Amino acid sequence: MSTIVHPLIRYGYAPLMLLGINGAGIALAASGANKAWLLALLVTAIALSFAVERLLPYRSAWNSSHGDVGRDTAHTFVNETLILTSVAAIPALAALVPGDGIWPTGLPFVAQVLIAILVADFGITLTHYASHKIGLLWRFHAVHHSVTRFYGLNGLMKHPLHQTLEMTAGVTPLLLAGIPVPVAAALSLAVAVQLLLQHSNADYRVGPFKYVLALNEGHRFHHLKWAGIGDVNFGLFTLVWDHLLRTYSYDPARRFTSADLGMAAKPDYPVGYLAQLAEPFTRHGACTVASRNASEKRSAATVSERGEGTVQPIS
Repeated sequence: MSTIVHPLIRYGYAPLMLLGINGAGIALAASGANKAWLLALLVTAIALSFAVERLLPYRSAWNSSHGDVGRDTAHTFVNETLILTSVAAIPALAALVPGDGIWPTGLPFVAQVLIAILVADFGITLTHYASHKIGLLWRFHAVHHSVTRFYGLNGLMKHPLHQTLEMTAGVTPLLLAGIPVPVAAALSLAVAVQLLLQHSNADYRVGPFKYVLALNEGHRFHHLKWAGIGDVNFGLFTLVWDHLLRTYSYDPARRFTSADLGMAAKPDYPVGYLAQLAEPFTRHGACTVASRNASEKRSAATVSERGEGTVQPIS
C-alpha cells in the first residue's frame, strides 16, 4: 500500500495545500461567504499537516514532542489570532487612509489575491532579512530560531511583537492601496498554509519549483544554527527576493537532524512560552548580531573542520 500512498503524498500534498486549500479559500472569499470558513479551512490545513507528517515524515523523531507542543500551540493560537484580528480590523484601518486607494478591483479575484501575496512577500521578506542584521530585531526574531525540530506548528512559533512587525511590513502597502477585506481574508489563509508547508516535517517534493517557492526543502537551510550559513532563504512565499539579494542557498545532498537546528550562540535559549516572551527584554536576550555572529562562526568553523554544516550556494 505504501508504494501507492507514499508517491501520492510526496507529490500531491503541496499542490493540495497550495491549490486545494487556498483555492477553496479564494472561492469562498470571492463569493462573500461567512468568515467562519476561514477558521474551518485553517483547521483542515493543520489536520492535513499533522496527518501527512506522520504518514511520510522527513525525520520520524521530529514527530515526537521535544517538550515543545504546549509552547508551540500557545504561539500558534496567539499569532494566528493576531492575523485574523488584523483582517477584521481592515475596515477601520482603511477608514484612516485618505482617498479610495489604487487597488485593481477590476481584475479577477484570484489575480488580486496573487498580487496581495507578492506585495506581502516583499515586505515580510525584507523585514525577515533585516531581523538577521539588526540587533534589536534579532532579539525578538531569535525566538523563532530556537526550534530544534521542524514541523508544521514551527511556522507561527514567533514572538508576537515580531509577528506583528512582519505582518505590518507586509500588509501596510496593501492597506494604503485599498485592499478589499475578502482579498485580505484569502491572503491570511495563504499565510497560514504557507507557514505549515514551509516548516513541515513531511518529506514532500515540488520538483524545480523548490528554486522559486519558499517551502521546506529550502527553508531548512535557513534554520541551520551557524551564523552566515543559516542567513539564507528569507522568503515567506517565494525565493525571488533571495535570488535578487543573493541570499539563496541549497544543497540537494544535505540531510538535517536536530543537531543542525537552533542557535549555536545560545544553546540554552528558554523553551517555555512565557520565558520566550520575556527573553528579548532581558540582559541575556540583548545579544547583539555581532556577538551572535562571532560566537556562531566559531562553532561553524569547528563544524566545517569535521566536514559538516556546509551549504552550497546557487546564484
